[in-house]
Amino acid sequence: MKNSLRIPYDRVVMAAPVTIPYARYSIESAQWWIGRALGALVAQAGIKASDIDGLCVSSFTMGPDSGIGLTQHFGLCVRWLDTIPLGGASAIAALRRAARAVQAHDADIVACVAGDTNHVDSFRQTLENFSRFNRDAVYPYGAGGANASFALIARNYMRSFGVTREDLGRIAVSQRANALRNPNALMKAPLTIEQYLAARPISDPIHLFDCVMPCAGAEAFLVMRDETAASLGLPAARLLSTIERHNAFADDPMQVRGGWAMDVEELYAVAGIKPDDLDIVQTYDDYPVITMMQFEDLGFCKKGEGAEFVRQHDLTIDGDFPHNTSGGQLSVGQAGAAGAYLGLVEGLRQVLGTAGPTQVKDASLGLASGFGMINYDRGLASGAAIFAGPSR
Repeated sequence: MKNSLRIPYDRVVMAAPVTIPYARYSIESAQWWIGRALGALVAQAGIKASDIDGLCVSSFTMGPDSGIGLTQHFGLCVRWLDTIPLGGASAIAALRRAARAVQAHDADIVACVAGDTNHVDSFRQTLENFSRFNRDAVYPYGAGGANASFALIARNYMRSFGVTREDLGRIAVSQRANALRNPNALMKAPLTIEQYLAARPISDPIHLFDCVMPCAGAEAFLVMRDETAASLGLPAARLLSTIERHNAFADDPMQVRGGWAMDVEELYAVAGIKPDDLDIVQTYDDYPVITMMQFEDLGFCKKGEGAEFVRQHDLTIDGDFPHNTSGGQLSVGQAGAAGAYLGLVEGLRQVLGTAGPTQVKDASLGLASGFGMINYDRGLASGAAIFAGPSR
């Protein structure tokens, strides 16, 4: 039986998008980065730390702490708390849970924050302890990370739908062009399609510029009701719709679609819009092939038409389909779980008109997505959110 449309997020808003600029390596702890983000939230919103009565946190490197430990670290006393270990889907999941909490008055102001450090050995330790599947079936064979698994996904996807490396390169090159306008992006050099195609292979067909660069950093935002934002004089974006799905299409031998495809009609129906109405789109981009998959699964084109969609659209800030306007993880960097937040935080800035050099003209309606928790043949977690700025 098909589920009926879910209860809308009436009067739920997001405010104070925060980025703590990334560093390639850091000797600081994840807690240090998360604390910087919480401090920036308080400063930007003009509130006291004691006004935060809900906390949702995601991190790969804050162990042995979880959200409860951070309350004492940072002197918070909250009545709603969550720790979300969903990798690239963490921001959407945090937003969904925080939105229902403030809607139900279980909390008034929820801080959603993700942050990770990147010591010299952090990435190896994260890979080694990522999951039981990774520990037993991938890491012992020398496949130290997601590259080999995504190579299998990419090769199957490219073969199934006639996608070329040049098609995927258009995504990476466009995002690099956007990143050159973002002062916080770690990738500062222009990237041409010729350079993309000539880059050294990592795990064919994955080459150097298909991969994100691990780094340290943090991202955060606040969730509250609209009357709370109004009382604070705080510009806020309205939450219109969200979806979340885990272990979707488990019978597919190899992933060619994600959980978005199961719920995409409801995503737009609850928001009361169509894909063409969106001004900006921020997809989770651990690899270009996953972005192309989302163009299809999020309703911008049909399955198998992603390559043609990329060929026909300009994905840069000033183009006809502004996409990953910060430069995305491919050119900004992947600060662990904060990578899940990068697109949503940038999307909030866009619809609030505060994106500065990456601002899309007249952007008022946005979509951000999440994707994470790769096992051998697929990512298990996916989600998306649609939100509108005050001018819409």
